[in-house]
Amino acid sequence: MAAPKVLISDALSDAAVQIFRDRGIDVDFIPDLGKDKEAFAAIVGHYDGLAIRSASKVTSKVIAEAGRLKVIGRAGIGVDNVDVAAATARGIIVMNTPFGNSITTAEHAIALMFALARQLPQADASTQAGKWEKNRFMGVELTAKTLGVIGCGNIGAIVADRAIGLKLKVVAYDPYLSPERAVEIGVEKVELDALLARADIITLHVPMTDKTRNILSAEALAKTKRGVRIINCARGGLVDEVALRAALDSGHVAGAALDVFVTEPAKENPLFGHPNVICTPHLGASTNEAQENVALQVAEQMSDYLLQGAITNAINFPSISADEAPRLKPFVALAEKLGSFLGQLTEAPIKGIRITYEGAVASMNTRALTSAAITGVLRPFLQDINMVSAPALARERGIVVDEIKREGAVTDFESVIRITVDAEDMPRDAAGTVFHDGKPRVIEIRSIAIDAAFARHMLYVRNHDKPGFIGRLGTILGEANVNVGTFNLGREEEGGSAICLCAVDAPVSEAVLKQIDAIPQVRRVRAVSF
Repeated sequence: MAAPKVLISDALSDAAVQIFRDRGIDVDFIPDLGKDKEAFAAIVGHYDGLAIRSASKVTSKVIAEAGRLKVIGRAGIGVDNVDVAAATARGIIVMNTPFGNSITTAEHAIALMFALARQLPQADASTQAGKWEKNRFMGVELTAKTLGVIGCGNIGAIVADRAIGLKLKVVAYDPYLSPERAVEIGVEKVELDALLARADIITLHVPMTDKTRNILSAEALAKTKRGVRIINCARGGLVDEVALRAALDSGHVAGAALDVFVTEPAKENPLFGHPNVICTPHLGASTNEAQENVALQVAEQMSDYLLQGAITNAINFPSISADEAPRLKPFVALAEKLGSFLGQLTEAPIKGIRITYEGAVASMNTRALTSAAITGVLRPFLQDINMVSAPALARERGIVVDEIKREGAVTDFESVIRITVDAEDMPRDAAGTVFHDGKPRVIEIRSIAIDAAFARHMLYVRNHDKPGFIGRLGTILGEANVNVGTFNLGREEEGGSAICLCAVDAPVSEAVLKQIDAIPQVRRVRAVSF
């Protein structure tokens, strides 16, 4: 089997390149390629993995050319330069390295806080110009001031920790911050309006989303203390730059320090030239240590995925550790095949999908299994669906997905996955397991016990348990020259509802299906394939 191929299209540490090579991955290191859009798009289709920083723009056009691509690794936090939606639609994992530059970015925010408090850049420029304006640069102490942290995730928590060490009081706004975590890191959790009203200094550490865009709008800035100072080392667009300029001009905001801007590279900006503004060119992650860390992390993560199926720090798919990947693989196959079986039996619009995990499988990483099940169910309707895009496509179509775990469920099998597809005409259900040979099997259909291995082509027949059915079915298949591999039967009770699921060597034609459907005992017949 050929080794996976990875393209590095931006400047990355030599140590990262060596990690790929040491892991047996064929790597091409072309650090300036990302700046040449046409050349970049022309060769990206030859690779299984793409490692980038910020210079490479992975647009939908680039992704359309990347037929082999399985993973995009961003050495850094932001993936603004990747069309994540287009990658998701193609089943491409998009990874970042959210923790490699956390300390560096947090330290930059603290540095800007000191610079704002003591007007260091302005004082430096004045002094080096031969002026001695000691009385002009009157600063403020940070001790006992209140720092408002908007977004108290990894970086925000580090900033809070450093600020507490500097004897500031820290209040934090973050809808996802639990009260227990707030106590643990020593901050007071508050609502946004309370933070705006109380903070002497505000620092932002949230991603750019529709909800956070202009979180410091003109309206929000009007709610702040007079004399507040604003720091943004997170993402451009979190602060309304025009509104901030107006607040600075009026004196309501005493100063602002920004490392990020709505448009980058920032050649011009409403904030440029204001005497109380400090600007840096997106230096949050610009330390030797951070650059090395994120490069090494992205190389390790991409290698783990390409060689083992492990997924770490993915933007568009649940994480799967290297230890989990081998154990999950047969259950992923089971969930997808079981879902596909039910999807092929369903013709009416689907309202919901319920996946129940019983036994040992319930303690596994079931998010990946659920994605596989959704993929299987919807593939008959959406041919381009994949495990990465499936959850989003289900949400777009209003399909409710429920996941139930029963770790202590009593069953004849160590692990069971049950899927119920709730369609407008009726629900359909099936269950399966994985035997010790690693092969998935169907063990129940419509609550009727059965034991059948999946085959490429199968024939599903629902019938009344009456004498003569098996003979008639075998005769029709034999006369049509359809070779049967396995013949699996199950029934509710003698004379009741029954099911036949058999593996065949080739697809069964519509003409043969009509003959089978004409057997008096048959209630429904379908050909399915995997």
